[in-house]
Amino acid sequence: MKFNKDMLLLYAVTNRGETERSTFYEQVREALSGGVTIVQLREKNLSDEEFLTEAAELNKLCRSFGVPLIINDNVEVALKSGADGVHVGIEDMPVSEIRMKAGANFIIGATAKTVEQAQAAENSGADYLGVGAVFPSPTKKDAVRITDEQLREIAGSVKIPIVAIGGITLENALEVRDSGVSGIAVVSAIFSADNIREAAQQLKEKAKAVV
Repeated sequence: MKFNKDMLLLYAVTNRGETERSTFYEQVREALSGGVTIVQLREKNLSDEEFLTEAAELNKLCRSFGVPLIINDNVEVALKSGADGVHVGIEDMPVSEIRMKAGANFIIGATAKTVEQAQAAENSGADYLGVGAVFPSPTKKDAVRITDEQLREIAGSVKIPIVAIGGITLENALEVRDSGVSGIAVVSAIFSADNIREAAQQLKEKAKAVV
């Protein structure tokens, strides 16, 4: 799937929590039904075999909605499952190495917390950047916060689009407006909601106002 910045508008990052596997699949379906524009599958506690099986199933689901699936960290699972791309952290496999391995049409997202990291990722071939945490995050309590000014500086330092992440909710989403982002990435605001589809719908409207 060819990447464009509009895909970043409402970026859903999965959070399995305590849910069963079938329930998790349905949660992602509900998020897609609510209008998320890209899904990142993040799994820290599955074996590669289990991760691959899940990624392949979710890839089919995402494709049925015309939405790209991004795999967190695991390049091999991303490639073998047929996912559209991978998102890597600062200490993961270098973007340049992934690009050589995966080819030009593979979507590569990279985390950046400084202008230097952002520019390095862009120069290495990243398609987009995930920048944060912009607010305190319930899923990453030790995440380093970045200021509004840092967010704007990073956005202004690169040509590739960026998505703001970290503690974004319906209540605070508009605070990243005019920062230069192309979308908002959310975890708990969608997957911890009582009504996932409705939460996604409401967050999408907020995202449109942000960008």
